[in-house]
Formats: sequence, C-alpha cells, structure tokens
Amino acid sequence: MNGENDKIDMSESMRKGIYILPNLFTTGSLFAGFYSMVATMNGDYRTAAIWVLVSSIFDGLDGKVARLTGTASKFGVEYDSLADLVAFGVTPGLLMYSWALKPFGRLGWLAAFLFVVCGALRLARFNVQVTTVESKRFVGLPIPAAASMVSATVLLFYHLGWPSSYKKLAILLLIYFLAFLMVSNIRYYSFKDPGVIKRQPFAFLVLSVLLLIIIAAEPVVMLFVIFVCYIVSGPIGFIMTYPRRRRLEKALHKGPKQGAP
Repeated sequence: MNGENDKIDMSESMRKGIYILPNLFTTGSLFAGFYSMVATMNGDYRTAAIWVLVSSIFDGLDGKVARLTGTASKFGVEYDSLADLVAFGVTPGLLMYSWALKPFGRLGWLAAFLFVVCGALRLARFNVQVTTVESKRFVGLPIPAAASMVSATVLLFYHLGWPSSYKKLAILLLIYFLAFLMVSNIRYYSFKDPGVIKRQPFAFLVLSVLLLIIIAAEPVVMLFVIFVCYIVSGPIGFIMTYPRRRRLEKALHKGPKQGAP
C-alpha cells in the first residue's frame, strides 16, 4: 500500500509540473559524470577526474538550491539518486578500472564493481533513512565524497609523477576502504548545519582566508588532503565515541532491576 501511495503522490506531482532550477543542477551533475566517462574511454584520465569533481559541485548545489527556494520534491530526490549512481558510482568505477585495475583482470573489474554496488546500497539506504536520521550526520561515507577521493587520487598521481606500479596497489586498497565506509554505520558530518553560515568569530574569517591561499598555492595536493581528512574523520570519530556508546548500550540493556520500587 505504501508503494502504491508513493506512486500516486509522484504521478500527481508530475501532473502539476516539476521544479526546473534544482533539477537543472542535477542534470549538470549527470552531464559532468557522463562526460567523465567519455574522457575515460578516450584515455584522458586527468580530465575524467576533473569532471567527477565538477559533478560533485553540481550535486552539492542542487540540494542547497532546492532547500533555499523551497522547491524540494520526491521527483527531485529520485532523480538526484539516479544521477548520483551514474556520476559517483559507475563513472569512478570505470575510471579506476581503466586507469589502474585493468592489469588485475577479473579481480580488477570485480573491485570496481564492488565500489559501484556499495555506492548503490549507500544511496538506497539514504533514501530509506532520510526522514529518520539527523540531518547533521550521514550514516556511511557519502558516495560523492568517495568518488571525489578517487578523482583527487588520480590528480595527485599525475601531479607528483608517481610510477604506475604504485597506483595499482594504492587504488585497489582505496576501493575496498571506500566501499566499506559507504556501507558502514560510521557517521560523517553533512555540512547541512545552518549555524555554519551564521555569524562567526573574526578568527574564523582569517583562518578561512589562509586556507584559500594554501589551496590556491597547491590545489591538487590540498584537495587530496581535504578529502583524506574528511574520510578519516568518520573512523576517528567512531573510535573516540565508542566507549560512550558502549556505556549507553549497557545501561539500556541492563534496565531497571527486578523488584525495584
């Protein structure tokens, strides 16, 4: 019954029309992901990596535009998920296989497929839990962040001129690590906290300017460092809060004593 009701709601919203602006940003994200595939098939892996990052920018903007303009819809959510699977699942998987994993043969394309399927599972879980999980935290590594980490790694190898023998093992390990994080219960900050855009201390502005200067000086290296910091922030936070969670779980399981007044 719930599925039928959702279909009815979706068809009614389609008859009323769809919001153009946020869906244009989603289309831009899908286009960038598709163009990255084209660049990958042409052997231009650096360009392919850059367009995945461009896709992630569009993906970050579509949700913000929808919230700011009050144009969020079920159609937009479904369209965004499908675009994310292509741009941040299939596209990075193809990029990783063509760039580094092809010498591994079957193990190579199976590893790339693992990244794609874990990304799909991550998106499906997000759609199911979107109304029940706090908006400040994501459960599992977001698939755009995983795809951006792959792209930043490709750009770093080109920037530093590392040999191909390094990238094979590094990418294989990176895929398994990112795939695990996407389907894990580790929480990541979502950057949806409205307090971030409110007034901040003057020192916050100074630090932001310094960060922009550092990024402008070494954009490829700093981009890689930023994504690494975000990705490891989840496991670090999980480890740091583990003792407190264990105490809460024990307290809940213990419950009130029998015969207590």
